[in-house]
Amino acid sequence: MRKPVRKVVFPVAGLGTRFLPATKAIPKEMLPLVDRPLLQHAVEEARAAGIEDFVFVTGRSKRAIEDHFDADTELNRTLEERGKLDALEEVRHSEIAPGRCFYTRQQVPLGLGHAVWCARALIGNDPFAIVLPDDYVQGKTPCLKQMVEAYEEVGGNIVAVVDVPRERTSSYGILDVEKDDGRLATVRGLVEKPKPEEAPSTLSIIGRYILQPEIFDHLEKQQRGAGNEIQLTDAMANLIGTQPFHGLRFEGTRYDCGDKVGFIEATLAHALNRPDMADKVREMLRKYC
Repeated sequence: MRKPVRKVVFPVAGLGTRFLPATKAIPKEMLPLVDRPLLQHAVEEARAAGIEDFVFVTGRSKRAIEDHFDADTELNRTLEERGKLDALEEVRHSEIAPGRCFYTRQQVPLGLGHAVWCARALIGNDPFAIVLPDDYVQGKTPCLKQMVEAYEEVGGNIVAVVDVPRERTSSYGILDVEKDDGRLATVRGLVEKPKPEEAPSTLSIIGRYILQPEIFDHLEKQQRGAGNEIQLTDAMANLIGTQPFHGLRFEGTRYDCGDKVGFIEATLAHALNRPDMADKVREMLRKYC
């Protein structure tokens, strides 16, 4: 039987330079879509997929992340005493159970592959997921849950993919596809940020992965790739041919919250998907459209 996916890594050590000065004192991952930080949306997606252990790869000035997922007994008691039970429920929902939340530091910014490598002792010999909070995915079924269901079918390694315009392939990891049934694409190669004329396809990896622990054997070599960084894509490419590797076209819409306009769009999409505020937001938007 395949080992189930019960662990997730959140690489959250970045400086968030595209959102300065907002991210000078607040981690980018804690910027909110309405009233929940980006990272909490990612944690909730992982929970819905059956994840039990949450590993955060942080950096300096990321203490707010630890505080957010901790229990604040004074706040909880105050909300309860004041009868603000709805707010209390929301706050408690943000807490991660004791012994299920782990933090490790990426001390030097050497790329996504290096960040994942920093979590190796906490992952051990188990398959694991990676979720990048910058990618907010909205859909009826959470993206990572769809990936876990696909993993239960085919095993191995799975990445979530979307088609991108060919002129934008140089911004993404791109799949070289062997066969494709419209949902799952069998991968025969990966290329990190290829020039449009050299891209083997337009199927781009977004910030959702399920990987086998053998990835750490390749990350351990600390080989530099594009941008002189340790690229996760390069390490994943070494798994192809030795383990099953697929790209999943998930059902849903992906929003790039690492981009300012994308962040605004994600905020609106999330607000319009909430029954408690959708009508008021639509009415507000009519003033500007």
